[in-house]
Amino acid sequence: MNIDEKHKKIIEVVKNKLTCSAHNLDHVFRVYNLCLLISKYEKDVDSEILIPAALLHDIARVEESNDKTGEIDHAVLGSKIAEGILRKLEYEDDKIENIKHCIVAHRFRTGNIPKTIEAKILFDSDKLDVIGASGIARTFMLAGQFGQRLNWEKSLDNYLENNTVENGRLKDVSKHTPFIEYEIKFKKVPSKLYTAKAKEIGQKRIEFMKEYFNRLKSEIEGIE
Repeated sequence: MNIDEKHKKIIEVVKNKLTCSAHNLDHVFRVYNLCLLISKYEKDVDSEILIPAALLHDIARVEESNDKTGEIDHAVLGSKIAEGILRKLEYEDDKIENIKHCIVAHRFRTGNIPKTIEAKILFDSDKLDVIGASGIARTFMLAGQFGQRLNWEKSLDNYLENNTVENGRLKDVSKHTPFIEYEIKFKKVPSKLYTAKAKEIGQKRIEFMKEYFNRLKSEIEGIE
């Protein structure tokens, strides 16, 4: 089986697995396209690692979304699920381990630091899709899915203490809001990116996001 055929098989698995609107195949392809873009500005990138990792990075996202305990980490579980898929497609052991590393290290709060250029590119690409115009759209798709309020949390410290676990996972997604996500996650994204091209893109996207949330807050408060 050649590489392109393997990729098609992976896409079919992912398509059937991902049913969450904000983490569906559309998100996967946006991340995939960003990976291809950023890889053009980096040296010695192995596409046989990067592409499968990009396609499989959110394979366990539904399990995490359905978990009410906050204990399931989709990056960790996803790397395990991906291994089974890759073995069925007869990937070599070293490729599988490198792809698994990309997947387990792509999550913002996981604590597994990307060590390879492929892992850094995937991390950056996935983070870029949560900010900017696409990030705003995805955030409110999730807010609607989980019945979140269109509001902001004035006592952020109290919220973090009561609705998160040690790794930053949410206990109850319905109590979250887009404003909280912007404050505790989105604003930090550009400073967390690894590659120069991603940092450049990230800065432009976060400026747009800042303007949007400031405007939304004003409208909710009835200021203008």
